[in-house]
Amino acid sequence: MPSVREPAVAGLFYPDLRTVLEREVGELLLRARSFRVEGLIRGLISPHAGYVYSGYTAACGYRLIQGQQYDAAIIVGPSHREYFDGISVYDGDFYRTPLGDLPVDKEIRQALADADPSIKISETGHQLEHSVEVQLPFLQYVFGKLPFVPVIMGDQRRELCTGLANAIARVCSGRNILLVASTDLSHYHQYAEAVELDRQIIDEIAAFRPEDLLDKIEREQGEACGGGPTAAVMMAAASMGARKCKELFYCNSGDVTGDKEAVVGYLSAALIQET
Repeated sequence: MPSVREPAVAGLFYPDLRTVLEREVGELLLRARSFRVEGLIRGLISPHAGYVYSGYTAACGYRLIQGQQYDAAIIVGPSHREYFDGISVYDGDFYRTPLGDLPVDKEIRQALADADPSIKISETGHQLEHSVEVQLPFLQYVFGKLPFVPVIMGDQRRELCTGLANAIARVCSGRNILLVASTDLSHYHQYAEAVELDRQIIDEIAAFRPEDLLDKIEREQGEACGGGPTAAVMMAAASMGARKCKELFYCNSGDVTGDKEAVVGYLSAALIQET
């Protein structure tokens, strides 16, 4: 029997009925801001909160890649529910959402594990984690059953980010792979402070400086729960030819709800190889 990772946050972060979810994702993509970008989009940076909060921000990235063609996707997210040393690539066959089962690319999974000893094929970190899962309905709506590889970082220290980036770049050589870094920004600061903290992170992303991004997180000059995944994806995308980052949309939960006492920040950005 195929091994299937069941949804953990359907009905919480996004609708658990197929028809409702399809309609919501479709409407978000239709409303999302449209951008014209010259070049090949190697990667996205995308938020992972509930769709009522960050769905529009995420949709700005996924709208940009509508009409693009990829062989597979690699989605890298942080672990919110359990700490573990190293990096985990899901050991099963499918991730399930209300839109259906998305196949795990086993060849790429094995190649990643072979490329770096810190990358393990395991269910550790996957069963309750939402950072990869919330990306999938967008990916399914845009591409259908695109094979993908779900990667969870249990530890985001710099050497693991670099090792993962090198492994992804090696595995993606000669392949047309979409990279997605799943991250939110600052958490639970007052609105003005959150915007200032978030701008510290966004400036490094927009300038395509992953090492400086990690510096700011380590010095607590900015916050991103998926800062390690973001840096790793940026480094890998650079090795694949991306040199430019396009900031697509930024907001925080206060912009959505009007409650500006303790907000969470969201960013959508694209990593571009100019042609």
